[in-house]
Amino acid sequence: MLRTALMVLLLAPTTPLCAAVLQSGEHAFTVSHSLETAAEPAVVYTVMTAHIDEWWNPAHSWSGEAASLYVRAEPGGCFCERLPSGGFAEHLRIIYLAPDAEIRFDGTLGPLQSMSVQGRMALTIEAVEQGSRVTFTYRVFGHPPGGLTTLAPAVDGVIVEQLQRLGERLSRD
Repeated sequence: MLRTALMVLLLAPTTPLCAAVLQSGEHAFTVSHSLETAAEPAVVYTVMTAHIDEWWNPAHSWSGEAASLYVRAEPGGCFCERLPSGGFAEHLRIIYLAPDAEIRFDGTLGPLQSMSVQGRMALTIEAVEQGSRVTFTYRVFGHPPGGLTTLAPAVDGVIVEQLQRLGERLSRD
C-alpha cells in the first residue's frame, strides 16, 4: 500500500486554483492554495472537520476508504484513519485550533511519514463578502535522501486536489 500511495503522490496532477509552490529547495518546500466559496466560515469549518470523509480523496489514504478518515477537533486531536487491521494512522496532529477560522497541524502526509522530514499545515478560513476564502498552506522541511525539490510538485498536486474536492463538497450545501 505504501508503494501505491507513493506512486499516486508522485503522479498526481497539479491543477492551479490560486495555487503555488511558494518555495522549493533541497531541504524544504512550501505550497499554498486558496479558493473562495459561498459557504459561511462555520459551514466550511464543520465540513472540514466533521465531514472529511466526504471530501478527502480516499486514494490518498492508507486504507483506501474515505469512511475510515476522521478529524478529532480538540486539543491534541488529529486527522486520523482507522485501518482494517484494527490499527490506525495519524496523518496530522492538531497544534492550534480556532473554530471557524484556522486549524494548524504538525506532521507529514502519506509517504512523507517514512522520510526524515517534518511538516506544518495551516488551513485558514477567512470571511469574505460572498462567503469564505479557504487557504491550505503546507510547509515540509528535512533531509531525506535525494532532497525535497522533486517532491514539491507532487505534494502540491495532492494538496490542491483536496482543496478542489472540499470546494466541490461545499458547493452541495
